Amino acid sequence: MITLSWYIIMLYIHIFSVVLSIGPYFVLFPLLALIRRAPFESLPDYLEPFRITVRLTKHAGHVLVATGIILTWITAWSWKTSWIVATVLIMVASLYFIARAFSPLLRQLKAPHEDRNTLVNKLRKALIWYVIITLAMMWFMVSKPTIW
Repeated sequence: MITLSWYIIMLYIHIFSVVLSIGPYFVLFPLLALIRRAPFESLPDYLEPFRITVRLTKHAGHVLVATGIILTWITAWSWKTSWIVATVLIMVASLYFIARAFSPLLRQLKAPHEDRNTLVNKLRKALIWYVIITLAMMWFMVSKPTIW
């Protein structure tokens, strides 16, 4: 018989929310080429996956934070542990980044614009930075380095 503890349940929910917070962004990279050459009238169809992904990862991030708090509470980890502090700081930076990176660019792409290539390049750069930021958080959570 398998016995599940609250720790195991929270850990798996936490891991699943990490996957939902990072994974969908990798699917968006191939869409950039389509957005670059699509007629303006069909752009909303190509931008919708970006909007959905941002919304999905926002909600997955809420679950991630909640389960992270619960996991810290039910384990012996302290909030002063270096990898937890680093993860929280990166998470706060990523919240600021995601709010300032994707939504304004998607709004600009939806409106009539002159240089789509510049906007798509900015969107690609934002995607790369978001993936790097979230992978850095994941590295801290998995490797749990002792910094101090």
